[in-house]
Amino acid sequence: MPPVSLSSTEPSLASPLANSPEDYDRIRKAIAYISRKWQQQPSLEDIAGHVGLSVSHFHHLFRRWAGITPKDFLAAVTLDRARDLLRDSASILDATYELGLSGPGRLHDLFVTHEAITPGAFKTGGAGMTVSYGFHPSPFGTALVMVTPLGLAGVAFADPGEEPAALADMRSRWPNAEYREDSMVTAPYAGRIFDPSKWQADLPLNVVMIGTDFEVRVWRTLLRIPMGKMATYSDIACHIGNPNASRAVGAAVGKNPLSFVVPCHRVIGRSGALTGYHWGLTRKQAMLGWEGGRVKSGAA
Repeated sequence: MPPVSLSSTEPSLASPLANSPEDYDRIRKAIAYISRKWQQQPSLEDIAGHVGLSVSHFHHLFRRWAGITPKDFLAAVTLDRARDLLRDSASILDATYELGLSGPGRLHDLFVTHEAITPGAFKTGGAGMTVSYGFHPSPFGTALVMVTPLGLAGVAFADPGEEPAALADMRSRWPNAEYREDSMVTAPYAGRIFDPSKWQADLPLNVVMIGTDFEVRVWRTLLRIPMGKMATYSDIACHIGNPNASRAVGAAVGKNPLSFVVPCHRVIGRSGALTGYHWGLTRKQAMLGWEGGRVKSGAA
């Protein structure tokens, strides 16, 4: 396949979604507080005080970031909400979605096109593959974006000071590849990943999935879960024709190298528990709330 070319209309990271690390740090602390205290239904004053902001400043920051109020987000993280979303999770994976008929929740996934490298290429640990990488601001903290000549290959996240660890984690997946730091190459991809106004099916974002055959099957299935919805590990196992493979599905979900783009954050336990997330459970909650706000407002 020839190298992916991005049009001259690609955005820079001057996008309004390119939040500062300080903004996300406050949001992260607020979400962690809400998630711990949701049974007590903390007031806006309590949450704002916890992150050291006035009520008006915090309310404005949260709405700008999430597209919903802190009160709405509080409702979204409750167990009852998760169970509501799970009621139709199996049918979600079996349905066929058409652009223009399924609402804003599918726009992100419909603009992603994907392919996988051959099993032989995967077994070499990335030998002969050149990976450009760069760190960029995102609504969920600093994002590590990794690109090959075939397309986007990796997205990871880091809190302040954890960037080297995130890079080492991702490099360990393809230890024999050649890595080059080049934010000029990765910035256009970062802009498209995190700016919903650029999620356009007629301008697809090409991703390359680098994993085993089983992992790639799981990751492709994750793309069928719409924004604002969730699925369970067992639902995914059934969908790929191996209903007894829930544990193996969980391992594959945890190894997803394209975080957020391939939405492993939309997978939760059958009980409605969020379970884990490779880049932190609070970040998973942030992604679900951010997406829920956009689906609710029709902004996705």
